[in-house]
Amino acid sequence: MITLLDYGAGNVRSVINAIESLGEQVRVVSNIDDIIFAEKLVFPGVGNFGSMMRILNQKNYFNALKDYLLSDRPFLGICLGLHALFERSEEDLDVKGLGLIPGSVKRFNVDLSVPHIGWNGINIKKASGIFNGLRGDEKFYFVHSFYVVPEQDSVVLTTTNYSTEFVSGIQMGNITATQFHPEKSGAAGICVLQNFLESAACSTVPPNVTNKTKLAKRIIACLDVRSNDRGDLVVTKGDQYDVREDGDVRNLGKPVELAGYYYQEGADEITFLNITAFRDFPLTDMPMIDVLKQTSRNVFVPLTIGGGIRDYTDKNGREYTALEVVAEYFRSGADKISIGSDAVLIVEEYLRTGEMVGKSSIEQISKVYGAQAVVISIDPRRVYVSSPDDVDHHVIETKIAGPNGERYCWYQCTIKGGREGRDLDAVTLAEVCEKLGAGEILLNCIDKDGTNSGFDIELINSVWNAVTIPVIASSGAGCVEHFYEVFEKTGAESALAAGIFHRKEVPISDVKNYLSDKVEIR
Repeated sequence: MITLLDYGAGNVRSVINAIESLGEQVRVVSNIDDIIFAEKLVFPGVGNFGSMMRILNQKNYFNALKDYLLSDRPFLGICLGLHALFERSEEDLDVKGLGLIPGSVKRFNVDLSVPHIGWNGINIKKASGIFNGLRGDEKFYFVHSFYVVPEQDSVVLTTTNYSTEFVSGIQMGNITATQFHPEKSGAAGICVLQNFLESAACSTVPPNVTNKTKLAKRIIACLDVRSNDRGDLVVTKGDQYDVREDGDVRNLGKPVELAGYYYQEGADEITFLNITAFRDFPLTDMPMIDVLKQTSRNVFVPLTIGGGIRDYTDKNGREYTALEVVAEYFRSGADKISIGSDAVLIVEEYLRTGEMVGKSSIEQISKVYGAQAVVISIDPRRVYVSSPDDVDHHVIETKIAGPNGERYCWYQCTIKGGREGRDLDAVTLAEVCEKLGAGEILLNCIDKDGTNSGFDIELINSVWNAVTIPVIASSGAGCVEHFYEVFEKTGAESALAAGIFHRKEVPISDVKNYLSDKVEIR
């Protein structure tokens, strides 16, 4: 029996599913006795350090957890479960950690996008049974803005390079903790979990102190999910956002089956965008809940979900916050949530008042779950102008002339699936959302959607240069060369595609094979 400490924030469903896939049973902590009498304890955590430690104290788990750790019984900490072992964190200096390991947690101050999101390698600093059966050159999934700085080198198990070399794993007796997420790291991560469960005593992987790890570019499969006219939940794909064909919603497959297929194909992440109109409000009309639960049982890479993430008032007048909606998504297996149209409205309100009041869904979710959990999905279209002075927006000089020969354009944000344009440009939207707490930008392009003509390089560069958080390039991919082009000509950390994968015109494996000797990939 494996005991799992769930402090109430983030996706623990995937950790449970990963452990159960290895034939073990999981007991979720419900009182301090569950911690005190645990045989093996797993503590996954995402979100905010201060919030986590306050909850541990409120539930009276703090002392029981520290006593368990001091007894040197098997313990696996994941992400914030690693940070909790230290004395303090720059994320919230007013809150003390468990203090088991002398040292602190610091925020990245690097010339790369923060959060550090994606697949990176590890430098193994000492032999450990946790890596038994691995080669040592595998990549694992990271998603964080802070990293641990122990005072003693003796506890360092692994390091990873992200502009700077940081500690990505520690081991002290039977206590092991990793910055990366093994439950989201595919076969390599499952192997790490299995070694922990089996208390593997020896390692076939020698320490490697010379390897320089590198963040991989991510290839993301996107599944637009909605109900067709018969009420069946299907994966669809539009051409410039029109998803109908011969009068019915285009059906390209079943969500769970396709997600499993893409996982086997080598997708680094899978994104579900729920484009079904809600009849009531998400908590009673949420078709993606079951899809997420089923998918997370067998797919061990990050899952992002978008659709309906905002405050709601139901037909009886009861109010529900965006936090209540996302809590259900995370509990069902999601790792990140994507906010689209509501982000536009939030930014418009911020620009009108100039105030951050902490009440928007972006701010609330980021505060509880961390910036890395909030993805902003932008749906812009080109608007050509004769001169940069014609509009009060971020205007670029374009190599693609407009219908009347215009050499300038700006990118207008849209809502309602691209049907309504707003007086807001994509660059401003991205900049403000980062300020409000978003951790990643999913950058679509209506003009490129379904054209197979390649990504909009000019749009991607204009947004990527304006923010310090990662950008996912989307819309327009039609061949393997387009993926190389977007990584070669922009700073985008990831590239997303849908239709060409669904129709098997360009398999994910072909993209990976083509990129393998050109850019860093998993």
